[in-house]
Amino acid sequence: MAGLLSCLSLQDPTLSQCGRGSVSATCMDVRSWVRRRWPCPPGLVLLVFTSLLSCLLTSCQAKVFGRCALASVLQDYGLEGYRGYSLADWVCLAYYTSGFNTAAVDHEADGSTNNGLFQINSRKWCKNLNAQTPNLCQMYCTDLLNPNLKDTVICAMKIAQEPLGLGTWEAWRHHCQGKDLTDWVDGCDI
Repeated sequence: MAGLLSCLSLQDPTLSQCGRGSVSATCMDVRSWVRRRWPCPPGLVLLVFTSLLSCLLTSCQAKVFGRCALASVLQDYGLEGYRGYSLADWVCLAYYTSGFNTAAVDHEADGSTNNGLFQINSRKWCKNLNAQTPNLCQMYCTDLLNPNLKDTVICAMKIAQEPLGLGTWEAWRHHCQGKDLTDWVDGCDI
């Protein structure tokens, strides 16, 4: 604080006596102004502003699908019967991972993120800021947030080729596996 006051005193001669034991009204006004002026470092303000802006930009591209609309898109991409899984399996998975939200991002304790409609994890499947991740889908994690779903479906198909298939997703194992899923596509014009 004294360094800031001395910097200010060089610019304004009336403030030169501040910080030298003087408790004049001018010094008190300057000290309270300095505290109010920057409650946190400017770099932090810029970081918060940039983060908020990126959230707003991502949410502008977000799409929350309806059940039947998603089933239709996933069928168009060839997921019906892919690796033995029904379209209802994929729709159920999407609901329990992201609530059909293409821009869903969940942050894990290990620093990885789950991204997009199927909450695909950055630890293995996509590239985020950590250059050390395997990136088996050969795409950026932000590509998985696109409402177009092309990249999301391509990556999900690669994951379904793994030995566990859709069982890779805990949400599918707990909520969809071995259950009657006909309601997920019932009434959809597909």
